[in-house]
Amino acid sequence: MQKIQKKWFHHPTMFCLLVGHFFSAQANEFEVRGNIEIQGRFFYEDPLSASQHDNQLSMAAAPEFFWNWNDDRDSLEFVPSARVDQYDDERTHMDIRELSWVHVGDDWETRIGIRRDFWGVTEFQHLVDIVNQSDSVEDVDNEDKLGQPMINLSLVKDYGIFDIYVLPYFRERTFAGPEGRPGIPYVNTDRPIYESSEEENHVDIALRWSHSIDDIDVALSWFEGTSRAPILIPEIINVSDVELRPYYQQVSQLGIELQANLEASLLKLEMIHNQNNIEDYWALQGGIEYSQYGIFDSNADLGWLVEYAWDERGEDGDSTFQNDLFFGNRLALNDVDSTEVLFGLSYDLDHKSTTVLLEASKRVGENVKVSIDGRFFESDELDDPLFLFRRDDHIQLTVQYYY
Repeated sequence: MQKIQKKWFHHPTMFCLLVGHFFSAQANEFEVRGNIEIQGRFFYEDPLSASQHDNQLSMAAAPEFFWNWNDDRDSLEFVPSARVDQYDDERTHMDIRELSWVHVGDDWETRIGIRRDFWGVTEFQHLVDIVNQSDSVEDVDNEDKLGQPMINLSLVKDYGIFDIYVLPYFRERTFAGPEGRPGIPYVNTDRPIYESSEEENHVDIALRWSHSIDDIDVALSWFEGTSRAPILIPEIINVSDVELRPYYQQVSQLGIELQANLEASLLKLEMIHNQNNIEDYWALQGGIEYSQYGIFDSNADLGWLVEYAWDERGEDGDSTFQNDLFFGNRLALNDVDSTEVLFGLSYDLDHKSTTVLLEASKRVGENVKVSIDGRFFESDELDDPLFLFRRDDHIQLTVQYYY
């Protein structure tokens, strides 16, 4: 991560333009918010590697600074983040999640700088979400994202919203270090391999059209550039040591998103066609979310989720979800403490392996949020990607203070 940060700040042109534009304008509003947190991970089994630990503590901070001016037509947002981990040097890192200037026109909008932009509609996997890189040292579910340098033009028309992205710099995926859990202790992020000779300086392009037609939301996207998902290439270092080197290939990806709102149900589908120099393939994630409102004559809502994942490459591909079923429940008590619980189960129909997740959170007073997350893995087949996490069952306790 430190290496990535240094490389980004070797290209300061966009940063200087943003700061210069802001300080040349008169800000009408300034707001500071954010959070600090203490987090502990507690593992049930002995680790696969002698370098890993049974427990792991960390502290993190994510302040947010927001300015707007010009009758709210211009705004600047700055969101740095930092984490210090007890053992894992890779998880001890700093990042800029957001540093962007947004200008709003009559039927268009520009966003320039470092941003996080999410695509997708499904719950358990986001196939089409390809703009931002996953920050896997924050969590293994790939929900946390690194900030992506970009120039984004958004055109708002009666027949949909058109987004054009120029992505001038690539962010490498983060992985846990030799002492980090859960994780793969053999990944060497200092020796990535790029298909493009331009490496991290390759300029990627993305296009997206989104529109709502009655109760149906639809989006089509196209991405041309460096894949955010690396292939881990094994390399023998000596007789007893093997390391995995991330390989970033060039891809062209078509993305399709559909979501239909049918009263208490949501039908969801994400589909991609990925073209690359190794193997072209189709993949999809789809399912249904059904909501029960006011269960047992209370204020609580209960959601039921069922999804299926399919990847054309099958077991020969590098996807964890090549033929998987997902089941889940989302409970929102709708109380003053914003209590929520999410339960999820994934079952691999090929490898017969399972992953169970549990996420629960609630507010304590006005400024404190307490979260308990559980991850439990079961795998017995050596060729199953989940096999490397079979001893990483853990509970994670996080206490956040918001200001």
